[in-house]
Formats: sequence, structure tokens, C-alpha cells
Amino acid sequence: MTLLQEFGQFIEASHRTSFTQHTMHSARRALLDWHGALIAGSDTDAAIRLRSAYAEEFGAGECSIAGIDQKVFSRAAAFMNGTISHIAEFDDIFRDGAFHPACPTIAAVFALAEQRNDSIEELLTAIIVGYEVSTRISKVIQPSHYQFFHTTGTVGVFGAAAACAYLLNLNAAQACDALATAGTFASGLQQAFRSDSMTKPMHPGHAAEVGLNAALVAQAGMTGTPDLLEGDAGFGAALCDGPRWHELFDNLGSTWNIDQMTFKNHGCCGHNFPAIDAVANLLSKHAVKVAKIKEIRVGVYRATNEVCRYVHPTTPFEAKFSLTYTVAARIILGRVREKAFLPDALKSPDIYALEDKIKLSIDSECTDKFPVHRSAKVQIEMQDGEIYTHHQLTRHGDPDEPLTDQELLDKFNELTEPRIGVERAQVLSAQILTQSTSVRHLTQSWS
Repeated sequence: MTLLQEFGQFIEASHRTSFTQHTMHSARRALLDWHGALIAGSDTDAAIRLRSAYAEEFGAGECSIAGIDQKVFSRAAAFMNGTISHIAEFDDIFRDGAFHPACPTIAAVFALAEQRNDSIEELLTAIIVGYEVSTRISKVIQPSHYQFFHTTGTVGVFGAAAACAYLLNLNAAQACDALATAGTFASGLQQAFRSDSMTKPMHPGHAAEVGLNAALVAQAGMTGTPDLLEGDAGFGAALCDGPRWHELFDNLGSTWNIDQMTFKNHGCCGHNFPAIDAVANLLSKHAVKVAKIKEIRVGVYRATNEVCRYVHPTTPFEAKFSLTYTVAARIILGRVREKAFLPDALKSPDIYALEDKIKLSIDSECTDKFPVHRSAKVQIEMQDGEIYTHHQLTRHGDPDEPLTDQELLDKFNELTEPRIGVERAQVLSAQILTQSTSVRHLTQSWS
């Protein structure tokens, strides 16, 4: 039996699984967080441009797009919502796989569920299955995969395909075909977000569309290559160095990775978070006066240095991938949410001056622990010689220091209320977190 055949059996068998209340609530948290990220991205310039490219398809189908009232067919909805929900950089993270599962997985299966008029409970169980398949693959191909590839675009196809295969009630063979077909279209290069372009968020959009399409064609009888993961010229051989396939099915069906998600507490690249949290810790313990800071030394794992390398960013994109900027913004502004990336903040002389005092270096201990632990070491040296030190072992929002439901809801409200209003935001959050309703009812609050 190949790896994807075993996943196919798992997807079919999951229909006989009784998910615990805790795991169902974890899925509701993931769905709420995805909605916050989706609505936050819906009024951006990138979202507006993306929707204009699809204008000829508006007015047909049953599926909603964030930011407009018109409907489209499911594949277009998967691509657009998968893209839009990744623009604002607020989507969730599976830490062990350097992977954002929500945008590709939920965007794909949400579009399918809306088209079918499924219930939120059916959607939630499909999300759990999609997360499980994709997060497991993401974990065993790291850290080498992340050197060149954007995991959310590559592995995201498997999450989307698995969730849609589950919702379509495909049998084991069909589910394997869906995963195999999706896998051969996996793509997303890291170079795409080492410059200020609009390409990066389209990676999960593409993955969502690919996964949905793969499940639909598998349902129609199109076959895939069963050994696509482990084959000599397959996914593992092409996209990583030494995948640990022997770990792929450890505790499969007895634990659920959706219970181990990281939810972002800051509106930027997650590699910045440990340093931001370390600075927050020091500010909470010491009366640090900004004018008296001599130097801030930050030791990070290698990926942070490679990805979050901008200094004195001039655009929101660059700022979200700038460790020096986000650390300085946390000190000056008090938090790193949407206001940190508005023009006034980007032009702030105080943030600019503080950036020049931040010295970044690669720390071997932090690097060795990546990706399982996202850590940073921060020293704030004052002009009088006093040095404040903190080693941040994890991120606030990681599974070992999770955001509370209220913190997650506060973040959702901050992102959605300026765009859809307080009343709609409250209705939507209540539906997602506590109610039994149809997926179509959720979209009534989108715009």
C-alpha cells in the first residue's frame, strides 16, 4: 500500500469517527480565525485587483467572494478566497511544518460546502480531516523543503484535496486519486515573497483551487498516481531532502493536529513573533525608556534572517517581512496589528530611528530547534550600561502558549468590525463558534 492509498483509507474511515467536543471546537476556532484573515484582506488593493481579473465570471454559481455581493462557481471562489485570506498575514500556522493550512484547506472546502448547501458541522469535520492530512505531510518534509518552497502553496494542495474528498464522501480509492492529482500540481517558490509583489498570497489560492478540482475530477473517475509522495520522481524526491515518511502515520486517528494550531497574535510574518514577544516580555518587566536605549540585539533562527530581512521598509509587504521594523513598531506603537502597517507608521521617524539600533544575528541554538520551536534571544542595552535579557522559547499563540478564545475573538473583532460593522461581526462570530447553521448563512455577514 502506498502512502496516499493509506491516506485514502483514512479519509474514508473518518466518516465513522466521532470527533470530540474539544476537536470540533478547535475546528471552530480555525474557521473563525480564517474568517478574520479573509475579511481583513478583502478590501486591500491586491484583493480588488484579483477580483477585477475574475470579473467576467461574476454572476454565475452559488459561491461567495469576500468583499463583493456577486457569486461565482466553486473553483473561482476557492482561488480568490484562498488568496484574499492570505494577504493580510493573519492566518493560522502549523508550527512543526512551517505551514499555513487554513487558506488552502478552508477556502477550498468552504466553496464546495456553500455550493452544496452543507451544514457548518459537515464543513468542520471536513476541515479537521484536511488539516490532518496536510499537516502530517508538512511535518515530515521539513526543514529542507522550506529552503526553497512555500509550504502553504505546495502542501496546501493536499489539505484542500483531502477536505473536499471527505465532504464529497469519496471512497478510499477516489480519495487517493484526489490527493495524487493534487500533488502533481503543488507549487510555490520562496523567491516569490523575497520581494514586494502580490504573488505570495496566490500560492494558497492556487492550492485551494487545485485541491478542489482534484477532488471533483476524482469523483468523476479521473485517476492519479498512488506513489506520488514516495516515488523515485515524486513529491518527496523533488521537493525535499530525506523526507521522514516512516513518521507520517504516527498516532493517525488518535490525535488531531487541528488541536495543535498556532494562531497569530501579530499581523506579520510568523518568523518575527518570537522577537516581538521577547521584547513585550522585557517591556512588561522593566521601565524601558525608548530615548535611553543604546542597542537591541536579537538572535534568531536562520529562516527569520533569510525571510524577514527588510530594513527600513517602505511598503506594508516589506514591513511585514522586516524583523527590525516589527520589533521597533512593538516598542513604539504597543502592538503589531493593522495600524503598524499604515502610511503614518511606515513613515514614523521614531520607528525608523529605533530600527538603526537593532542588530540581528543568527543564533545556533534557535536554529537547531527550528521548526518545532520558534525562539529568539533579545538583549536591550540601555545607555547607562543596564542590559535586559530574555530568551523567548515559543510564540504567544503557539500550542504551548495558546491564545484564549477571548483573545482570538478580540483579534477577529479588530479585523472585521471596521469592514462589516459590529453587528455583522457579532452575528458571524456567534454562528461560527456556537451555532448549528448552514454554510450559506455564514456568508450573509461577509459584506
